Amino acid sequence: MLRSKVLTSALTTALGVGLAASLGASPAVAAPDDRAVSPVNATVAYAGSAAEAKANQAFFDAVVKSVAKKRAAAPGAAAVTVVYSASNAPSFRTQIARSTQIWNSSVVNVRLVEGSNPDFRYYEGNDSRGSYASTDGHGGGYIFLDYRQNQQYDSTRVTAHETGHVLGLPDRYSGPCSELMSGGGPGTSCRNAQPNAQERARVDQLWRYGLASAFKN
Repeated sequence: MLRSKVLTSALTTALGVGLAASLGASPAVAAPDDRAVSPVNATVAYAGSAAEAKANQAFFDAVVKSVAKKRAAAPGAAAVTVVYSASNAPSFRTQIARSTQIWNSSVVNVRLVEGSNPDFRYYEGNDSRGSYASTDGHGGGYIFLDYRQNQQYDSTRVTAHETGHVLGLPDRYSGPCSELMSGGGPGTSCRNAQPNAQERARVDQLWRYGLASAFKN
């Protein structure tokens, strides 16, 4: 989920009782205040809201623009490389490594690589509204991983879900546990950290064709 705050602020997406995703400027200490998120201590299934659906679309639009820019810069590349940094989230290095490995083994048109001058960064900390992702709409962003949320939910699922936002996937809380972007919808017992076939295909389509045919199916 996410809300959009254009021009002066980053676009942010947060996963109510579950997880969230991102690309944008770095957080100061904790999460910025421009997000609508359900309490993280809720234990019931989360369905999302109309405001979050609108924010999801704004976030997706920003990612699509980033994809188009990267594709234009390397039109002949087999895969677009997206560089990330995990240096500001040392407690989650294992989960970050697992989630990027999951995505790199699931799709072919985009590859996540850790390195310098990153497109997005992972951060960790405490925020009562949970984990989230944010984008500046120009190919830069960050993922914030909340300590408490990652204790309540499977941490690799949280991280992989948030990374899915960076790759262009919106939240879909009504989905089953087998759907990674259903986030906190299926509840705390869901431990699946793998995108399903449709999610993998959508990411590949987006990073192969960008604005031309993203999410037409």
